[in-house]
This record gives sequence, C-alpha cells and structure tokens, in this order.
Amino acid sequence: MTTQAAEPDTGTWKEARPGSGTGTGSGTGTGGETGTGADAPARSGRDRYFDLLRAVALVRVVIFHLFGWAWLTVLFPSMGVMFALAGSLMARSLSKRSFGKVIRGRLRRLLPPMWAFAVVIVPTMFVLGWKPVKEEGLWWFLKLANYIVPFGAPPYPEETRHPAWLDSTWADQAAGPLWYIRAYLWFVLASPLLLRAFRKVPWLSLALPVALTAIVGTGLVNIPGEAGVTVTDFAIYASCWMLGFAHNDGLFQKVPRYVTVSLAVFVMAFGLWWASGHLSSEGWNFDEIPLAEATWSLGYVALLLQYSPSWRKLPGKLAQFDSVITLANNRAVTIYLWHNLLLMSTFPIIDQLWKVPGIDAYSTELDAAYSTLSLILVWPLLGLMILAMGWVEDVAARRRPRLWPNGSTSGSGKDRPPATTGAT
Repeated sequence: MTTQAAEPDTGTWKEARPGSGTGTGSGTGTGGETGTGADAPARSGRDRYFDLLRAVALVRVVIFHLFGWAWLTVLFPSMGVMFALAGSLMARSLSKRSFGKVIRGRLRRLLPPMWAFAVVIVPTMFVLGWKPVKEEGLWWFLKLANYIVPFGAPPYPEETRHPAWLDSTWADQAAGPLWYIRAYLWFVLASPLLLRAFRKVPWLSLALPVALTAIVGTGLVNIPGEAGVTVTDFAIYASCWMLGFAHNDGLFQKVPRYVTVSLAVFVMAFGLWWASGHLSSEGWNFDEIPLAEATWSLGYVALLLQYSPSWRKLPGKLAQFDSVITLANNRAVTIYLWHNLLLMSTFPIIDQLWKVPGIDAYSTELDAAYSTLSLILVWPLLGLMILAMGWVEDVAARRRPRLWPNGSTSGSGKDRPPATTGAT
C-alpha cells in the first residue's frame, strides 16, 4: 500500500499511488446514472445522487492528498465509492449491449485522457534527464507500453532533475493517479465474468474478494512485484464494484433494509477492529491497511446505496452546487489525473508571497496557512487544466468538444454529464 504526504490524489499517496505498491480517485467515474438490470425497475436519465457522491469523492481526494489527514479515509472512502458507481454503470451497459461493445466503449473513453497526460509527462521526464535504458535496461520498452494500455505500472524515475518549481520526486507523484486507471481497466475487462458470477451467487461473490484481501493484503500469501499490487488492488475494491451491480439490478430493494444495515455495520465494525490492531506509521490511514480498507469501504458503500434516493434534480440547497457537480462529473478523469501535479505547482506560487516587501512580519501566519492557501489555489489551476485538456474527454466519448461543460444552457440545451460514461 502507499504512504501519503498528503491525491493527489500526490509524496507517494495511496489513492494516487504509483503501481509500485508503496506509496490514491478519484477518482473517478464520469458517468453516474443508475440503470436497469435484469430485474431492476426501469429508470432513465441522470442520477444526481450518484453525481453528488462522485463530486464529493473527488474533492475529498484532493484534500487528502494535500493535508494527509488519515481520518479522511475513514470519513469517506472515496475509492470504494467511485468503483461502486462505475460498477453500477458497467452493469447497466452490459444489460443493454454485448460485452465486446461495452468494453470497447469504456476503453475508448478511458484511455485518451491518459494518453494526453502521458504526452506531456513522459517527454518531460526525458528532457529532465531520465535515462531508463541505463537504469533499467531494455525492459523499460515493454513497461513504456503501460502508458498506452495500463495493464501494469508505467515506468518513471523516482527522482530526476527538476525545475525550481517542482520537487525531485515530481514524476513519482505525477504518475500516482495511474494506479486507479490500471485498476479500472482490469475491472472493466473482468466485468462480464464478475456480473455473471454475481447474478448467480451474489453473497459469495461479495465475500470472496474480502477473503482474497485477507490472504494477499495481510501478508499471509505474498505475491511479489507488480502482480501482487494489481491483485491486492483488485481484491480490495472488487466487492464495491459488485455492489454497483446490486444497485443497478435493484437488489437493495429486495433485501430487507435491516439486513443490509446490520451486515454493513458488522463489516465496518470489523474493519475498525482490524485497523486498531494493525495501525501503520500513519495511524488510522485505511489506505495502508488493506483488509480494513476493503471491509470499511464495503459496508460504507452498502449503506450509501441502500439509502440511495436516485435524484433526478439536486434537492433544496444542494441545487446551488448543480453547475459545480456537473462540471466535476464531466471532467472527472481530467481532475483526477492532473490534480497531483497541480498541487505541487501551488507551492512555488505561494512562495512568491515571501518576496512582497514587509511580508516577513506575517511569516508566522503565512506558514500556518500554507496548506490552506495551496487548497485555495489548486482549484483555479484545475479550472485552467480543464480548459486546456478537458476537451479530450469529449473527443474520447465522441461528443462535441466543450471548454466548460457545467450544465449551463447552450444552443443545444442543457450540457449535462454523459449518461453512459464511466471512465473513472
């Protein structure tokens, strides 16, 4: 698992974790519509409750990767939530189209934003002195293909020369979010089999990933290298992904609510108990405790989906955040991929304040507010990145490119998030 200095999802943080397995989602799915499964009641349109959850998950990820507050992993397990939302959308699509078409569509939406990210990051690594052949031999050519299709961890230098406004570990931190893209890819490829198994033996299907986490995530069985990291990530979040299947198929309406709540509370209590005896140097950071992360996320997500209101419009005071939530869902992949690098970019900008004449008298206050200033500054930087790179998500989805898709009225009507995108 990863450590965090505070995703990125960026030090090495789990939610923004590089594929090295030491070291984040968002991140993050861009489609949030619930759908119709084999036995689910017919539904159509956007599920704004799902959109709200995804937006909250993204914000939590950014805050976590800046401040590194371990309690945030307990308060809101962003990655489990995002995998569950994506799993629901995947089940909806598989119920309507052949698995080949669904998988091609998901990969088409997922990979181009990653390619745009790699086109910027990889050449920069070389320009700043990365010499992979000298350091790793010719094997790096095969690893480099993971920037095209991330079956494994893409290569990057742990440290390299860097401009004054970046840390020497910038490449490690920038590549952090790619672990989520890799995990999402494997879930997409496995979904036809997972969905078939879930619909035949749902309880067993939910339990097996937790059992696998208990085996590979606790050191009982050690799978070395990248394969071990991939298997562990899959095991931790597979149950959440399949809870998305359950939501899509309407199973939460078929199981008595007290059963779901009782089981969820029991599973979450186990996660807390396990974590209490396996605290890492970061305390209650569940990202560093695989079995606690798996069980806490499973129970937490089950409660969120059991009480899912399936809003078609945001109710009450939440309606004032409609445009922000719409933008976050339309640009979830862009936000997730770039926010680590942008968080790092805020530090040299803030450092310029110390050049203001007379500012030394307030140096104590500025030092105390440093992280808060970074949190404030990262949002306009993310806005600029959305303008610069976000349109790639539209091209990937075969939509008209849009600079700022926040739901505002245009000539073509309301610019809502795509109902069939699940790229994160």
